[in-house]
Amino acid sequence: MYIFEDKGGRSLCLRPEGTATIQLLAKKLGGKKDVKLWYETRCWRYEKPQAGRYREFTQFGVEWLNPRNPEEARGELETLAKNILDKMNIDYQWSSQVKRGLAYYLEDGFEASVESLGSQKQVLGGGTYTEGIGFAFGVDRLMISSNS
Repeated sequence: MYIFEDKGGRSLCLRPEGTATIQLLAKKLGGKKDVKLWYETRCWRYEKPQAGRYREFTQFGVEWLNPRNPEEARGELETLAKNILDKMNIDYQWSSQVKRGLAYYLEDGFEASVESLGSQKQVLGGGTYTEGIGFAFGVDRLMISSNS
């Protein structure tokens, strides 16, 4: 993550991904059920840039907060993600049993990968967390995969 001090000596961090912000919003909603939303946000990573993995990138996400039926919500969101990829004519592989690298996920997640992208092949990742379920695309990587 990009963490630095501002001129006032405060520690700041540039947003590394969008789901954590959505989780904060979910807590403010006080348990309101079946809130569906989407977002598009700029994010930053501190790692050395690589092909398809830039320091600044755009993330597009879809979240379902406090679903009454989490299994149904997961199925609907996985179907939505696949439909988006299909409409973009992207040749992807789908996995519904993925160990997500972020600690807030409660169970195996899901992801889509595009083999032609090589080592940076994941274009979508998602899963279930305490406040809901969602997924996000790396827009930059998705654009590269639609051209490959």
